[in-house]
Amino acid sequence: MMKLTLATLVSMVALPAMAEIVKVPASGTVPDTMDALEAAVGTAGATVFARVDHAGGAASVDMELGASQLLVFGNPKLGTPAMQDDPLAGLMLPLRVLVYEDSDGAVWLAYEAPADMLGEFGIAGDAPYVGMMEGALDKLTAAAAGG
Repeated sequence: MMKLTLATLVSMVALPAMAEIVKVPASGTVPDTMDALEAAVGTAGATVFARVDHAGGAASVDMELGASQLLVFGNPKLGTPAMQDDPLAGLMLPLRVLVYEDSDGAVWLAYEAPADMLGEFGIAGDAPYVGMMEGALDKLTAAAAGG
């Protein structure tokens, strides 16, 4: 009978790779940066599905959290092909951008790199729609960052 150690078990488990988080410094406050991002998304013809105020949610249960908002948005022309390639891509879509203030008071836009998040499902990083998602996120976050 083979005896398994904890180290052996851990080495046998396939751990997912850490996805790249892209961070873009912003010059405005969290609400102003999020307003700019939401406007840029609308101008680009994408649909905003939700705007989540994490700090507001925390305050509603008498807890504190630094300014933090999440925008959920997408474009079916980009997302549908990913889900046609693998329906599980729908777990990652629509796209999301977090705007938050760090402990030093700096404001950031952050999002998961599309090639990394969709790569978990075997979607090639060089798929045309992945490049289009990356380009859109670059442009939208740059427009919202100001400066």
